[in-house]
Amino acid sequence: MPAKTLAAAAILSFALAACSAGEEAAVAPRPVLVAHPEAAPGVAGLAYPGEVRAREETALSFRVGGKLVRRLVDVGDRVKRGQLLAELDPGDLRLQASAAQAQLAAAEAELARAAADMARYEQLAAQQLVSRSALQAQEAAHAAAAGQAKAARANLDVARNQAGYAELRAPADGVIALRQAEAGQVVAAGQTVFGLAGEGQREIAIALPEVSIDDFTVGQRAAVELWSAQGKRLPARIREISPAADQQTRTFAARVALDEGGDVELGQSARVYFEPAGGRTGKAALTVPLASVQRRAEGEGAGVWVVDPGTHTLHLAPVVLGPYGEDRVPVLEGLAADDWIVVAGGHLLREDEPVVAVDRDNKPVFAAASGN
Repeated sequence: MPAKTLAAAAILSFALAACSAGEEAAVAPRPVLVAHPEAAPGVAGLAYPGEVRAREETALSFRVGGKLVRRLVDVGDRVKRGQLLAELDPGDLRLQASAAQAQLAAAEAELARAAADMARYEQLAAQQLVSRSALQAQEAAHAAAAGQAKAARANLDVARNQAGYAELRAPADGVIALRQAEAGQVVAAGQTVFGLAGEGQREIAIALPEVSIDDFTVGQRAAVELWSAQGKRLPARIREISPAADQQTRTFAARVALDEGGDVELGQSARVYFEPAGGRTGKAALTVPLASVQRRAEGEGAGVWVVDPGTHTLHLAPVVLGPYGEDRVPVLEGLAADDWIVVAGGHLLREDEPVVAVDRDNKPVFAAASGN
């Protein structure tokens, strides 16, 4: 066979083999490991430390002063409405109630005497044995005695109430979150003895910086990550923002309410994440693994492979990167938090290549998403 014929046959065979390989690749897309970009926890303005608190927090105190003789609950105890929490020495308060009782008895005796005198003067005045002015004086004395008796009765009610104030009871169901007094201590009226965290929704108390306070609004979406459950984020939103900054820290106190109760306990440490303003142009909002970063054409900078959820094909998205870390790099522009990026083997991929996107559990991410 001539040499030219053999060369043509070889080229034809190579072309057919290449077409066959292309058809097999089209039939069997390449599996790729994907993940969402992660929020950059170290970037100011995106994540803030906080503490789990109750929406309703009440400082409990006695309405009268005295010596604390009994403390019946401790921090962490659950209490019911009306439950006795602590008692003051009631001795002085009971003596005050007894003195008020005696003053009322004396006032009532004086009222009875004034009433009898006024009755006699009325009879004498009817017989014209006393002057009209003398009768009026007795009527005034009777009215004064009646007023004193009424005041003494009110003082007795107050003294009795104060004797009852020697007992501190829970105003609602909740958990004792704070204790600031011990048995034997003398407390003043209004001095905080316990802090009561009411039952119900839990919130995260955070402080927002003055420089970026205009970036936050009530109702803004957020995500809460507990230090004890890192990697698990709970949906939340800003419930309130203080209208005035703290005089010492110059930060604005804010409360972030969880959309669902979740398994959270009072006092737990948490971190609150916020989506940056501006969508894809947010500053240092996201980070990606170093293995995700690919080199684009000469002079075009870096890129990251992103899987199109509609066509299941790849696109090398241009990105602007921040300073590199040990294993991750912040993305200043070019990605969104819900993008599926290829986190391994990116140097083997090509533009518009069909792929099967799987997560770290080897499950197709788009099939799982469509099933939800």
